[in-house]
Amino acid sequence: ATAPQKRLAIKTFVARQSDGLIREAVLRELKRGGQVYFLHNEVETIGNWEARLQALLPEARIRVAHGQMPERELEHAMRDFYQGRFNVLLCTTIIETGIDVPTANTIIMNRADRFGLAQLHQLRGRVGRSHHQAYAYLLTPGGEEGLTPQAKKRLEAIQAMDELGSGFYLAMHDLEIRGAGEVLGDSQSGSMASVGFSLYVDMLNHAVRSLKKGLEPDLDGPLHATVEINLHTPALLPKDFCPDVHERLVLYKRLASCETAAEIEALMEELVDRFGKLPDAGRALIETHRLRLMAEPIGVVRIDAAPEAIVLTFRPNPPLDPMHVMRLVQSRKGWRLTGPEKLRIDTKLPEVPMRVVRVKELLKELAVGAQPAVAVAA
Repeated sequence: ATAPQKRLAIKTFVARQSDGLIREAVLRELKRGGQVYFLHNEVETIGNWEARLQALLPEARIRVAHGQMPERELEHAMRDFYQGRFNVLLCTTIIETGIDVPTANTIIMNRADRFGLAQLHQLRGRVGRSHHQAYAYLLTPGGEEGLTPQAKKRLEAIQAMDELGSGFYLAMHDLEIRGAGEVLGDSQSGSMASVGFSLYVDMLNHAVRSLKKGLEPDLDGPLHATVEINLHTPALLPKDFCPDVHERLVLYKRLASCETAAEIEALMEELVDRFGKLPDAGRALIETHRLRLMAEPIGVVRIDAAPEAIVLTFRPNPPLDPMHVMRLVQSRKGWRLTGPEKLRIDTKLPEVPMRVVRVKELLKELAVGAQPAVAVAA
């Protein structure tokens, strides 16, 4: 928002097209020794406008420049305009980028209602490149009454946002007028904010992984059924270990996104390298994510590891062999089913590391009977 020294905001006017306005705007600029852009973005009819401007402005020296001209001829036209050999450049949007003529401080855009908001802002920026006051005239065929609602909004926005540094605010207006696009569909409407780009990428990755496994993506079900793990001890990154709350949130997100034991190990090494020795709560957090990776493939949705018992809750129809589970329940002391989807194992493990080791052993035993076979990483 900080303008260069002595730079002035461009005065912007939206008006109905008229010969009187064009002549007045051009002569005002010529009388102070400046140059004018007259923008007409139709190559087929630009010759007609050249004849019209020559009749309207006999005092002016007019040249044409557009993208369909021979390269050498276009180069000569732009060089002559920069050097001041003529004072009115009748052109298309070819001047939108790469042109910086300090003496050109008036631009007249014919049929401005046909341009997008960002394009109007970019074209307006071709003038006002020095300490002189610059003017931009946005001409419409029939005044505001003959404009579409969106064109009217665009012109109102560009006229209102004429202060220096308004590009960001104009971009926000443009987003509101056009919409951000429907990310999950084929129509260019809607609001991406309701989904969020990060969630969209997660959904896309989920669908791609399902297709690679030969499965049909479940678009109606939850995106990712995570595992709820309760070790009955704090599992977090303490403030005195990582003081910055934003950095902690980023690390939590990275941990939750880990899909292999190797990724968790690498992230733990990074934590130790950046912040020092992991506290007990930090080690518990790492262990919960290791258990998550072991539990997800066999359909466990909740692990409650208390000092006196470990309770595993399964999702409906887990990928386990029921007979294998029944044999374990019958042959292991303290194992019992407390519901159609719950398995309770009575233990006496007051220490958290001992409970973590026991849970890993249980998950490995259950994984042996998984159907299809499931590889569980320790």
